[in-house]
Amino acid sequence: MVQTVIALIIYSKCNIKYRDEIEALSSIYGTDFHTESLEHKTYSVEITEGEVSSLLQVTMPPDYPSDSPPIYMLSAPWLKGLQRQELCGYLEEIYLENLGESVIYLWVERIRQFMVEHDQAREQQDHHQITLSLASCKLEDETEDLTPCPKIISGEIISDRKSHFQPHLAAVKSEAHVKQVLRKLYENKKIANATHNMFAYRFYPEGSSNVNQNCEDDGEIHAGSRLLHLLQILDAKDVLVVVTRWYGGVHLGPDRFKHINNAARQILDLCGYIICTQDDKGKKNKKGK
Repeated sequence: MVQTVIALIIYSKCNIKYRDEIEALSSIYGTDFHTESLEHKTYSVEITEGEVSSLLQVTMPPDYPSDSPPIYMLSAPWLKGLQRQELCGYLEEIYLENLGESVIYLWVERIRQFMVEHDQAREQQDHHQITLSLASCKLEDETEDLTPCPKIISGEIISDRKSHFQPHLAAVKSEAHVKQVLRKLYENKKIANATHNMFAYRFYPEGSSNVNQNCEDDGEIHAGSRLLHLLQILDAKDVLVVVTRWYGGVHLGPDRFKHINNAARQILDLCGYIICTQDDKGKKNKKGK
């Protein structure tokens, strides 16, 4: 009987703290705070800093915050490998330092601080890489500057659940052309600050019958190789395709690859790299030029 009474008292206190915390979070974060499920006490907070965004989803167990931490899921495509482990470690430390207290606000603000630190570190790294690149490739750049940058054509933007995909294409005949095109694209701050700039290219060097091809995922795993596979099955030659993605904070799952593929096909078709032919049975087939 005594244990039952104690359990009811603890449950009542947890409920009061739970209600107070939800009201406070809703007041602080406004439209960035969402109720996912009242029944399961699941909520989410959108966190945005500059070009980087995250989504923290939490579910509160019946004995939170007295005896258990919130069950959480962190959606942050920019966060990879050891960095994710590091941030999760910080969240665990916050809970252990505040046993029995509400921690979701502390978690959100620690994630925000981590995002700011990540952005600053990325800027410093980008600046360092650019400096090294300019120093090591000075002679190569001087040679490339003698050749005009290939014309870049950008296609229509495909949008889905706050994510946006835009393709770009240029005719290339050398690695120097590829570098020139990428450098020119990155001069556009919107493109340079995008979540991903995945690309693939195929060209036959002058006087050679061997194809030179390569690709880059830029953090969107397998996206570059899928773009290259598309160029291969179309037998597209002397072309570079870049697909820029701005992530909107909502996971698209496999749909993201569909949009990347459709964006690439759109620009290849627009520029005449997809040619319709007919087989012996009168069926239309598409092949690159």
